[in-house]
Amino acid sequence: MLSAVWIYLLPVLKLYLLGLKVLLAQLFSRPFRLPVMPRQDGKVAIVTGGGRGIGFEVARHMAGLGAHVIIGGKNEQEGLAAVRRICEEHKEAKAGVMLIPESRTEDGFEQHFGVNYLGHFLLTWLLLDKLKASGKCHNFSRVVNVSSSAHRIGNIRLNDLNSCQCYSAHAAYCHSKLAQLLFSSHLHQDLQSGGFPVSSFAVDPGMVDTALYHHLWTPLRLAQSPMAHLLFKTPAEGAATVLYAALSPALEGECEGGYWANGCKEMTTPPTFDPQLQLSLWETSLQLLGLQ
Repeated sequence: MLSAVWIYLLPVLKLYLLGLKVLLAQLFSRPFRLPVMPRQDGKVAIVTGGGRGIGFEVARHMAGLGAHVIIGGKNEQEGLAAVRRICEEHKEAKAGVMLIPESRTEDGFEQHFGVNYLGHFLLTWLLLDKLKASGKCHNFSRVVNVSSSAHRIGNIRLNDLNSCQCYSAHAAYCHSKLAQLLFSSHLHQDLQSGGFPVSSFAVDPGMVDTALYHHLWTPLRLAQSPMAHLLFKTPAEGAATVLYAALSPALEGECEGGYWANGCKEMTTPPTFDPQLQLSLWETSLQLLGLQ
């Protein structure tokens, strides 16, 4: 009994301590300011979660630069059919979720794993041929995943990707963000080795005042709401590094990609660089999605 309680509480403690550390670091550092970006006329950008928060700011800025922006919404319960439709009809896709109670998508996947990771994996996979064909030398196509520092305390259990054993929403969120980073890293290396004009980035926007914190424990949510206006980044500030990774000419070419936070490329945890773990997760994901 005590063991089960500890397994449940440990991810909670780790995540909130990490959040405090990130918030303190954020308070004592200057927010990254997006430089002036070049016009994007003739380019197409698909932005998941573009109806609000960081996604809205990304979509708004890209549209202002002349890009044709396809905005995806978010529906936590809907399955991967929405992702397939965005490729076929330019309709709805998912953005991200955090700390939601245990539940499944209509495809049967745990919500954090299905929405934060598998949905974006599938969207990228279905668009990969178009991305390769659209990219040019010195004008690469780009895939940008919005990640989180929570990946640092995540763990990939290939035999329990749906978190069926002793479910913890806090742990499931962290696991999904690590899976997202492993995917982004493996994708970039695979594209590089194949000589394709496509780069893959993962971006940590920091702690941003958005609706992502809706499922915090009630006392914390009540405290977070007024505090966020004072201490968290605004959605526009959170979107700055996402836009930089997507648009900056300074990041052009096959040597870029990687994990970015506050306008800088950063190191991540050792599991992120494990080639066998990357490959195993990639192959397992293809099997789960019926792509292999």
